Amino acid sequence: MSEKGPENQPAEKTEPTEQAEGAAAETTGARSSGELARPLAPSEGVTARSADADRVPEASRWHVAMREITTGNALVAVLSVVLAMFFGSLMILFTDEDVRYGLSYFFARPSDTFFYAWEAISGAYVSLWRGSVYNDLGGTFAQQIKPITETMKFAAPLTLAGLGIGLTFRAGLFNIGGRGQMLLGGAAAAFVAVRLDLPMIVHLPLAILVGALAAALWGGIAGLLKALTGAHEVIVTIMLNYIGYYLVFYALTRKSLLQAPGSGNPKSSPMPESAILPDLLGPQFNLHAGFLLAVLATFLVWWILNRSSLGYRFRAVGENPAAAKASGINVGVAYLSAFLISGALVGLAGVNQVLGSVTDGATSGLDAGIGFDAITVALLGRSRPFGILAAGILFGAFKSGGFFMQASEGIPVDIVLVIQSLIVLFLAAPPLVKAIFRLPTKEA
Repeated sequence: MSEKGPENQPAEKTEPTEQAEGAAAETTGARSSGELARPLAPSEGVTARSADADRVPEASRWHVAMREITTGNALVAVLSVVLAMFFGSLMILFTDEDVRYGLSYFFARPSDTFFYAWEAISGAYVSLWRGSVYNDLGGTFAQQIKPITETMKFAAPLTLAGLGIGLTFRAGLFNIGGRGQMLLGGAAAAFVAVRLDLPMIVHLPLAILVGALAAALWGGIAGLLKALTGAHEVIVTIMLNYIGYYLVFYALTRKSLLQAPGSGNPKSSPMPESAILPDLLGPQFNLHAGFLLAVLATFLVWWILNRSSLGYRFRAVGENPAAAKASGINVGVAYLSAFLISGALVGLAGVNQVLGSVTDGATSGLDAGIGFDAITVALLGRSRPFGILAAGILFGAFKSGGFFMQASEGIPVDIVLVIQSLIVLFLAAPPLVKAIFRLPTKEA
């Protein structure tokens, strides 16, 4: 039998994949160099595979779009705020009486209209600054810096809840069950606070821990259903919001659970001193240790996502769950773990409300809309822990300064809500923002 020459080889040959080459090298390693080159039979340990079998499964279009919205370019987030503030300024103009009056004789003296417009916009945003950062009109130093402390107070629960929701975004999930998780976390913390009589060194940490644990278990329901049955987390968390609300309302109407003794209202007793988050700057300010808790949680989430193997699995599943599964990651466990940690973080926001901001008694409205505002915070922060902290402070400034703006300038506080809604709108449409500012796209 003669050795085959090049002229006897097939004209075309399909290139083997790297995995097939490696397998063939291991199987043929024992051959001598003089042995004839020939295809290996299946019995010799090599199974022919097509190139398609080695291709990494592509993520669905919905998954890619959600990843772009939740973890996209930070510049888009900043420009979304700019656009929202611009359209908010237009709404301020349309609602200002002096501007409308100037428009009535605009062609006779247009300078009046521009003057009134400048006064309206500058007055609105200066009052927003004075109500959220620094009030130069305050008589004492404490009055001057009080706005920034109010901003940090409002930012604490927004940041905590935003961190929880942002973490699920990184895992490719959409947790909109913040309201229910906050309610369960706050109610559980309130139960420990009002039912147990312990020294502060034990009472306060125990109430915080129980609140976080209750919310984690509540969030874990969505993660478990997602892992076991594939149930869509959006539907599940929406339903859990309603169930959580009515469970807490029921507890607040039963004296054996949370209702205050001798009261017919659905409200618990005031929190005892041993279970209240301590003030950070003294009794003249409303800022308490909840903000410090939010900062510590930010560093913790950053470490989980960027320095731990669990965070790596979250990010891998968030990028492409099919590829993550093919590489050996248990996607179901990742989903469950993400919802457990997310629920605990969102529950801490409820704990912050009950044991820090509103300590006169837990109610079924303790979430104060924070569970939904946190979605915007997570989106604006692009699901990055420190970005979420910055977004939480910004939205805290909106909340703190909005009331001052209404009181000093007569501008409806609903304008702030419109600005927040516009931020969400622009964040959900990155191509629109890039088109408006003529930013380069990936295709370009």
